[in-house]
Amino acid sequence: MKPIRVLIVDDSATVRRLLSATLGREEGITVVGEAADPYQARELMVKLDPDVLTLDVEMPRMDGLAFLAKIMQHRPKPVVVVSSLTPRGSEEAMRAYELGAVEVICKPGSAYRVDELGPQLARAVRAAAAAKLLPRLAPAAGTPAVKPPLLSRTTNKVLAIGASTGGTEAIREVMERLPGDTPGTIIVQHMPPMFTTQFAQRLNLISRMRVAEARGGEELQPGLAFVAPGGHHLAVVRSGAKYLLELRGGPMVHFQKPAVDISFRTLAAAAGANAVGVVLTGMGHDGADGLLAMRQAGARTMVQDEATSVVWGMPGSCVQRGAAEKVLPLQAIAAAIGDTLAGMV
Repeated sequence: MKPIRVLIVDDSATVRRLLSATLGREEGITVVGEAADPYQARELMVKLDPDVLTLDVEMPRMDGLAFLAKIMQHRPKPVVVVSSLTPRGSEEAMRAYELGAVEVICKPGSAYRVDELGPQLARAVRAAAAAKLLPRLAPAAGTPAVKPPLLSRTTNKVLAIGASTGGTEAIREVMERLPGDTPGTIIVQHMPPMFTTQFAQRLNLISRMRVAEARGGEELQPGLAFVAPGGHHLAVVRSGAKYLLELRGGPMVHFQKPAVDISFRTLAAAAGANAVGVVLTGMGHDGADGLLAMRQAGARTMVQDEATSVVWGMPGSCVQRGAAEKVLPLQAIAAAIGDTLAGMV
């Protein structure tokens, strides 16, 4: 296979050297150029035609988000955005996903140590190289969706959604369409700390459900959805008639923390046939074992199809393992969730 050709765009010479050296040690990845600003990057894109760009957000002359918007409009390329782990950086990360970035990683020293940067950056670049640049979904409205009153009744039903590469926009598409009385829901998206906080806040703006980042100890109830926090695994445990959320430590699973497999396996044990599991677009195999465990426990399962997935790694692995009861285009998944939940006792 041809090596993945990468152009690095960052105003810091130190960061450019670090990223270039880090990727230079990875098999199958070649850094073909470095640019100090978007104007230089634009010239090198025409000259070198790289497969993937890494893009800093804060740069002189033109900020990274403005350049990203221009790239996606005039010369679409898979882009990995490099952002700081700060409130502003987290907001910029969400905006980068909306504009079409395939992956967002943290600058060294923010979420990961320099020695941890290599695996994170390499996986992001490989995911970007494998990604399909699909037409952008319509952006979510900036005003909060109307939230119905929380139901006093309880239900045994639980919904679980897992995703990775391309998942922020895919999850948004599903959550926008789910009704406000949807059973208690957990969402596992591969993201570092603070990015998941901002992601939950964004989802809360557009969803009829109330969405928050899980802190541990919450009870799953109709109308409530919880996002697994970066840096923690999210488990579902049974306490009498209640489903409670539990944050867990431990090592990364499939190089991820939170991992979809952890959440889905615990949900299979806690809820059995009362659960619905959904795996959306994503690089790798996380979620396949967990979704299979759910199906074997009697849960209903579905995955996003290849045509509408940015990367069909995770859902494709579910299909290969026999974990997926249904394979559906993204736009049909919310309705299928509703129909499935309505048909469950």
